Amino acid sequence: MREAVIDEYKPSDKEAFMNERQREYFRRKLWRWRDEILRESRETLQQLQSEREHLPDLADRASTETDRSIELRARDRQRKLISKIDAALARIDEGTYGYCEETGEPISLKRLEARPIATLSIEAQERHERSERVHRDD
Repeated sequence: MREAVIDEYKPSDKEAFMNERQREYFRRKLWRWRDEILRESRETLQQLQSEREHLPDLADRASTETDRSIELRARDRQRKLISKIDAALARIDEGTYGYCEETGEPISLKRLEARPIATLSIEAQERHERSERVHRDD
């Protein structure tokens, strides 16, 4: 029953920011995302292991190798995402989750809903991206 109540809950700006209910909501959201990524990774590994057939046609073999390479790069990005999810879970435990690392101000619930691993407010993220563009153009 508790699980169903939490599943129906959506954080609101009308309640205290990062109250226990919001922290639990985002903790569950992050764990579900993490579990989904790990499940997909296991499926990919199983698929890659089962595809160890020798293809006589060079074009087929090249195509298969390209597909594997793309899949492995995607899995590598997801591995990095797992570490960001773990860091977000640690911030929940520390009580710093949901607050901008740069300004200390709350990150909007809308942003956290869309990107639960966010560490910067939208304003701080935009400043960061502008700064990167300026330095990249040098």
